[in-house]
Amino acid sequence: MQHYQIYGLNLQVNVALPGPVKISRLQSDVPTIEVVLGSLPIWLTETDRDLSAIPDWYRTPQSPEDPEIKPALQVWQINDRRYFYCLYEDGTIFVVSRTGDRIWATWPDNLTLEDTATYLLGPILGFLLRLRGTICLHANAIAIDDRVVVIVGEAGAGKSTTAAAFARYGYPILSDDVVPLIDRGNTFSVQPAYPRIRLWDESVRALYGSAEALPRLTPAHPTWDKRYLDLNQTGYKFQSVPLPLAAIYYLNERSNAATCPQIESMPDREQLITLVSNTYTNYLLDKQLRAQEFEVLSRLIKCVPVRQITPHADIDRLADLIALILRDFQDN
Repeated sequence: MQHYQIYGLNLQVNVALPGPVKISRLQSDVPTIEVVLGSLPIWLTETDRDLSAIPDWYRTPQSPEDPEIKPALQVWQINDRRYFYCLYEDGTIFVVSRTGDRIWATWPDNLTLEDTATYLLGPILGFLLRLRGTICLHANAIAIDDRVVVIVGEAGAGKSTTAAAFARYGYPILSDDVVPLIDRGNTFSVQPAYPRIRLWDESVRALYGSAEALPRLTPAHPTWDKRYLDLNQTGYKFQSVPLPLAAIYYLNERSNAATCPQIESMPDREQLITLVSNTYTNYLLDKQLRAQEFEVLSRLIKCVPVRQITPHADIDRLADLIALILRDFQDN
């Protein structure tokens, strides 16, 4: 068995994972998740596999223009609703226990462990964390002066690019994409993920001059073109222990205005709506989990400032954005 600590969880995995760093032993005070990759549970009967006999619990909304296209993700509740059966459009399957302590996965012959690990370390563990009561932001987390700045924003807003720019300036990174919050009542901290930042080719070219400067995340996958920055290499830092959350910045759509990049305040109600919209795997929440999320985030905005940033459209102005965030963070 291989052992890892990710998102404040012990992972006990039957094969070595690409990306996370192995640990020699599991920590006794941290929840342990058993992960079996390459096979499904032995109790999975033909009845459980006959998904046509039960309605799916969730499916990715399909385009009305082409309803024949497979949904990107379908989820069923099986075995007396004690497990979730997750089927991705490429044929990758995950089974996740409702108690959030076990995961199984298989994948088609044309895919690889690296492809499956991308699902596991992102949406699957993100969903498992939510089942265990941990609120996660769809964001990036950066350590500044032993505190955490979190960058949120819509897909393509530049969260990972901003985090990678901070990393190039020597700032430690806690997490890319999934940011689990430690709820301490009147304060919050952030759990570390693992030492990688995932970037699109355009961002890699802007930061390093060529897309080939960084390796592909999943070399064999037919559609995933992201690359990754290894934070364990010389010149970069990974923050491996939790730190207190001090500020959240929401990235607006980029602008060509001469005044950009610029930071503005955000009304309390808008802060809450923004954070609710940018929690991780929020599409898989039931009423109870949504109510919990609303309560936690309502407390969060009372003790952590949330501001909005409008970056400049010119990616060469990224250094100005970093300097602006640093000034604002240190002034507040």
